[in-house]
Amino acid sequence: MRGLDKKISDRVAKIGVVGLGRTGLPLALEFVESGFTVFGVDTDLKKIDSLMRSRSYVLDIPSKSVKRAMNSGRLKFAKRGTIPRNLDCIIICVPTPLNKTKDPDISYILEVIGQIKKNLKQGMLVVLQSTTYPGTTHDLVLPNLEEGGLKCGKDFFLAYSPERFDPGSKEYTTKNIPRVVGGITAACTGISRKLFCTIVEEVHTTSSTQTAEMVKLLENTFRSVNIALINEMAIMCEKLDINVWEVIEKASTKPFGFMPFYPGPGTGGHCIPVDPQYLSWKLRLLDYKARFVELAGEINAEMPEFIVRKITELLNKKSKAVKNSRILLMGIAYKRNSDDYRESPSLDIFGILDSMKAKVSYSDPYIPEFKSGDKKIKSVNLSPAVLSKQDIVVILTDHQRFDFEPVNKHAQLIFDTRNVFNGTRSKKIYTL
Repeated sequence: MRGLDKKISDRVAKIGVVGLGRTGLPLALEFVESGFTVFGVDTDLKKIDSLMRSRSYVLDIPSKSVKRAMNSGRLKFAKRGTIPRNLDCIIICVPTPLNKTKDPDISYILEVIGQIKKNLKQGMLVVLQSTTYPGTTHDLVLPNLEEGGLKCGKDFFLAYSPERFDPGSKEYTTKNIPRVVGGITAACTGISRKLFCTIVEEVHTTSSTQTAEMVKLLENTFRSVNIALINEMAIMCEKLDINVWEVIEKASTKPFGFMPFYPGPGTGGHCIPVDPQYLSWKLRLLDYKARFVELAGEINAEMPEFIVRKITELLNKKSKAVKNSRILLMGIAYKRNSDDYRESPSLDIFGILDSMKAKVSYSDPYIPEFKSGDKKIKSVNLSPAVLSKQDIVVILTDHQRFDFEPVNKHAQLIFDTRNVFNGTRSKKIYTL
């Protein structure tokens, strides 16, 4: 450990970041900024080519940050996604999606571990960052790495440190979001903490890798459950003819025991719809049904259909059917000021309306186009002419780059699912 400890202190440890996506790229850039030589590894050669041209493909990372890292000479790239042999620390940031049966797909982790195992050496640190179920690091990664005879905590170090990333936020970055780290042994935890302390202002340690893995799942399950609660509250308020936004506003005046969450068309992104499923899957293996967690997932997953039902009702009030109605969706990204539309409820809403033969279009300043089935759909400009032709405009994402004043002025009918009009209800504006 003393050898790696000194390498980290002297900033001469060579670091590999495997997976240069939304969480891996900012991590790599922070290590470069801190003085380390970083080897970026990704199977998507388009990403590597973009970085070599000093161009960022992550909305939250400006190209000037990539250019600064490239100019330093400390950001290098592995050939064809292979992991270099001379690394001292490897951080795994690969995707962990759900498969078609909603079970965890950790094939990317296994593929990376297979490569690392071939080149594992004395004093190396391996940190898993990808979201996964409790026990992955200890029960799966550890046995694989020890197959060659090296012992964890003595010959090499292994830890888990969950990623924390707030897309679209200018307030919270890799550097100022506190880190959690848990190692297989105390030595593993200590050296991992030492590494992350070079780039993060605050690092907290856990008693085990399982605890660190569970921390990540709790964080996003907490959000999933509370979003589901407020979504159901919105449905109940709608049936009772009560303005849910006013209810939330007044409940928020309580200085203790309450934290405001806000309803919307559903949850999206990689974390909130996926992470609770990892927890639920793991508990099913232990013959336990995570009823509360699964119910929250069901409520959130049903929100797109609820939104479509409301669109149908609003059009019917105007003596119009969904079929052949012009419907404009504002926002495809799952959250404001982001270009991330993974698992976005807007995609489901678009697909349902399209299947109902609506003339559906969308506008999103961050997403110029996306695919719906075999069709490539392009974003439209929110001109007065476009807005005035719509039978209904549905606000699904409240991007700050949207100008809602012309929408209010020119749209015939508005369904506001994000409360951009501050709870306004009129003959023209309807809120969730």
